[in-house]
Amino acid sequence: MKNITLLAVPSSRLRLAQALCAGTLLAGALAPRAAWACACGCGVFDVATSSMFPQGPGGMAFLEYDFQDQDRNWSGTSKAPAANNPDKDIRTHFITAGLQYMFDSIWGIEVEVPYDVRHFETTGGASGNDRVALDWSGLGDIRVQGIYTGFSPDLSSGLTFGLKLPTGDFSHNDAFGDIDRDTELGTGSTDVLLGGFHRQNLTHNHRWSWFGQMLLDVPVLIQDDYRPGVELDAAAGIYYKGWMIRGIGITPVAQVIGSERTSDSGSSSSHPVASGYQRVLLSPGLEFDVHPFRIYADVEVPVYQNFTGNQVAAPALFKLVVSYMF
Repeated sequence: MKNITLLAVPSSRLRLAQALCAGTLLAGALAPRAAWACACGCGVFDVATSSMFPQGPGGMAFLEYDFQDQDRNWSGTSKAPAANNPDKDIRTHFITAGLQYMFDSIWGIEVEVPYDVRHFETTGGASGNDRVALDWSGLGDIRVQGIYTGFSPDLSSGLTFGLKLPTGDFSHNDAFGDIDRDTELGTGSTDVLLGGFHRQNLTHNHRWSWFGQMLLDVPVLIQDDYRPGVELDAAAGIYYKGWMIRGIGITPVAQVIGSERTSDSGSSSSHPVASGYQRVLLSPGLEFDVHPFRIYADVEVPVYQNFTGNQVAAPALFKLVVSYMF
């Protein structure tokens, strides 16, 4: 049976987590051979878009597709030689089915169920120096969150709070232990999720609006003495709702997204010297509104990255969301 541990967070980290929580509320696996982490960096996908904000009582079912191909080695703030990292490529398709339902204008719930498909290329195998390609897929970590929007009648500000559950597999591997713990589809941890959002009109005709949001992910229950880093994702954006072509509403969206993740820690399955990062991404997107359907797509391009140690990074991240309002 796997040991499940309640984290005893060091006081300095506790103060950091408390500070991040306060900011959020105010704003709305591993084989012994491995010495490098892979920095999946998937949490940024969980910062939603303006179209995902509650609009009023009722529901929204959505299907989201995300993709990233981490095929270049990065260290600090610049690209680094591929020879410095045994991991060469992590290519992942993220498919998430979700449901958001507002019981009234104050309280709601959201559930996200991910299914991930991953291709991983690394150096290992029988000799320890072979180029190994591994493919696997499975259920990811399910997220369940409550939504509170009782600050104003127009639901323009809200809080989210909930849990990330350890439903994703974190023990998948080959005969040679080539899959690192931080490359698994699941983290094995139960995380507390705290977030907030706000949107506001910029013009009297309600065509130009801005929004901001934050999401804090803090692991609190861990397994096998592996503690993922604390992650904070935030976004600020502007959008224009003035285009209509043959009954289809077209909304251009521009976002700036920031992410910070502290290093993993715990047993030998974590590598604090090669995990954790800070990055900033620019994200242009388009939303199409054909009631009761909405389609949103964007590309997220890093303009600043600071990775601890050597980690493989993606040149861009892609998102497509199809939602149905009911």
